[in-house]
This record gives sequence, structure tokens and C-alpha cells, in this order.
Amino acid sequence: MQQLSPEFLERFGGFRLPLPDAEVYLLPEFIPKEDRSALQQALDVNVAWRQEKIRMFGRQVDQPRLTAWYADAGKAYTYSGLTWQPLPWLPELTELRTRLESATGAAFNSVLLNLYRHGQDSMGWHADDEPELGQNSIIASLSLGQERTFAFRHRQQKELKHQLVLPSGSLLLMAGPTQHFWHHQLPKTTKPQQPRINLTFRFIYS
Repeated sequence: MQQLSPEFLERFGGFRLPLPDAEVYLLPEFIPKEDRSALQQALDVNVAWRQEKIRMFGRQVDQPRLTAWYADAGKAYTYSGLTWQPLPWLPELTELRTRLESATGAAFNSVLLNLYRHGQDSMGWHADDEPELGQNSIIASLSLGQERTFAFRHRQQKELKHQLVLPSGSLLLMAGPTQHFWHHQLPKTTKPQQPRINLTFRFIYS
């Protein structure tokens, strides 16, 4: 990933998060405001959303969100005991991929989408450190719809924590050693919530 200049960050209202052992940026205005609603509606309708089952505490349970995996041919992805075979790129996803690659200088060949339907849909503590993502993976995470709180926790120094709100249209970039040293999560909330779509663009190595 190319170095993000102060001018580039300022263009999208962005900044680097004050996390040791990490390289994380938030760009709150990456997707123009006038594009957000139509893009969210298109993804809501066109994406092949699924609710998968995962094993927790010795039993099969539904994931607390809907998911989908789009990628270049042959780029399967395994996490939480699930192996995803790629669906062909939708035009909306191809456009976002091109925009991200142009802005960051990084290459992306896949995207994992999550649909959080309400406040009880969530993502638990984890790191995106699967072998097929390589060393020092770059994760470009786009948010559309309801803003939600996102949390970080250092993997060795558990007292190091950080929370931030991810607004609609924002881009969260995680790069460098971030996945080696930090876990992240999207916790549940009891507050009334509208749907949120999250798109995490990645590069899968064969």
C-alpha cells in the first residue's frame, strides 16, 4: 500500500488511529454522501446473502449476520471452519474495487460482505490473519448504512483497547502488523439499529 499523505487523508476527512504495533486509518467520507443510499440499496438487493452456521461450544449455531464472498476465479477463503467459493464480481463491487485500488495503491482480488440487520447482529473478537492473506495483509473495510461502534484490543497487552464509530460511507484501512498484534470486533447493541452493510476487500494468495 502506498503511503497515505496528509493531503490524501484530509480529502476524505481521514486520520491515523493512535494504536501501537498497528497501521490503521479511518477515512469517514470515502464514499460521497450522494452515492451511499443507492449503493446500499443495490447491494441489499443484488448480493447473494447467506446465513451460515458455525460451531460454538460444541454445537452448530447461526452466524449473527448475513454474509457473501465475491472474488476472482479460484480465490476461495476459509475462516471459522467455513470455506467460501467465489461468486463472480457484481458491477457495484467491481467499481468499488477499482476506486479502492486507485486510492490506496494496493491490489484486491476478493471481498467479504456482511449484512448486520439489527443491533443483535455482530462480529466477535478476531484477527484477519488466515494464511491465504499473507504477511501484513491489507484489509479495506467499507461501511454503508447504520453507523456502528468498532473495537480494537491488543492481543498481548489486553489493557490496550480502542473504540471508534464507523459512519456510513467510511473506509477503515488496516495494514502493516495490525493483524499480528490486534483483535477487532463489532459488538452487539441494545439500541435500535437500522441495517448496515460492511465490505472488507482483501488479497488472497493462491
